[in-house]
Amino acid sequence: MDEAQGAHTATDRAQALREHGLRATAGRVAALAYIDAHPHASAADVYQGLVTDLPSTSPQAVHNIVQDLHQRGLLRRTDLPDAGGARYETRTGDNHHHVQCVVCGRVEDVDCVVGHAPCLMPSDTHDMRIFVTDVTFRGICRSCEQTEPEPAAY
Repeated sequence: MDEAQGAHTATDRAQALREHGLRATAGRVAALAYIDAHPHASAADVYQGLVTDLPSTSPQAVHNIVQDLHQRGLLRRTDLPDAGGARYETRTGDNHHHVQCVVCGRVEDVDCVVGHAPCLMPSDTHDMRIFVTDVTFRGICRSCEQTEPEPAAY
């Protein structure tokens, strides 16, 4: 289990923030809690999830928070096709992949294809040490398939 996933209480999250060199502000603790409960959330999702309890927060503040948390390794940022922006999750420290519905945009985790990072190796590394591989499987979920059996070519 990675560090962020192990932080399930406000105290644990505050400690994780401090261990990563960040102040444990109410916004950071709340953002970690929200993203832990809502994996693959966008910054806009996080803002909507926090604004009721933290009315003084702003969309820009949330963007800054998720960027800081990502840079310090507490969040993983994923840029998925047609997602309308970066998605964040607390599952860090592994090289898992994602599956995305091309109709509704639902995103789910897929464990590493081989079982160890980087899961896949390119045919030519161009003299680079490869440490991560991002794979996005795209398809259509069953619920969308019932309403739209023939999605457009993607």
